[in-house]
Amino acid sequence: MKLENKVALITGGGTGVGKATALLFAKEGAKVVITGRRKKVLLEAAQEAKAINLNIEYVVSNVSSEEDCKQTVDFIINKFGRIDILFNNAGVSYMGKTHETSTEMWDETFNINVRGIFLMSKYAIPYMLEKGSGCIVNNSSILGLKASPAGFAAYASSKGAVNQLTKSMALEYANKGIRVNVICPGTVYTPMMDYLFDQWKDRKTGEERYISVHPIGRLAQPEEIAHAVLFLCDDKVKFMTGAALSVDGGMNAK
Repeated sequence: MKLENKVALITGGGTGVGKATALLFAKEGAKVVITGRRKKVLLEAAQEAKAINLNIEYVVSNVSSEEDCKQTVDFIINKFGRIDILFNNAGVSYMGKTHETSTEMWDETFNINVRGIFLMSKYAIPYMLEKGSGCIVNNSSILGLKASPAGFAAYASSKGAVNQLTKSMALEYANKGIRVNVICPGTVYTPMMDYLFDQWKDRKTGEERYISVHPIGRLAQPEEIAHAVLFLCDDKVKFMTGAALSVDGGMNAK
């Protein structure tokens, strides 16, 4: 078990990549806590884990709220006494060119995708510093590395910020035993994609459009991204920090 006795916090853990990672981490021996804004999906994820004899705890939490982030970390410390892994996975994506993007949409995107990472890290890092070790993985996107003409001004900008925040954090704590890396997935079949597919005139056209930009000829499954996150959290790759790992079906190679 690669994560035996480790304590892991996963934001946005009720669906998609977050849930797949939570289940994988639990299988690898970690004590897992997931967060999200919807109690229903968090409970369903916890029940799915229980059905296969795994245990996942959950906390209803909005990562854009400083008080929620503090209370989440406090819950973990009070229950387990430590936090070893933080996977900042929570995120939102809206389609829209710059002049079509409302200020509210822009603010929500940055509040969840960037502020959320900052706040949860802010409260988790002191406990990692106390014990001199820790691993943080931030979930970005291939659009944090490459721009898209399709119209993702807010999303791509937020993910570019995530990449730079990751590098800054990695350098700040490199000699403190805390590794910080970022994963940059291509398009993954998750509930968030349902909204994006539906922005096209018909869902099938939208799905085919997303598939067409991936040289590998398909979209990713959440479990594939989860295994990449597990790799970044493995103690056997302790020399890896400040890296951006593309798991994108060849998009970044184009």
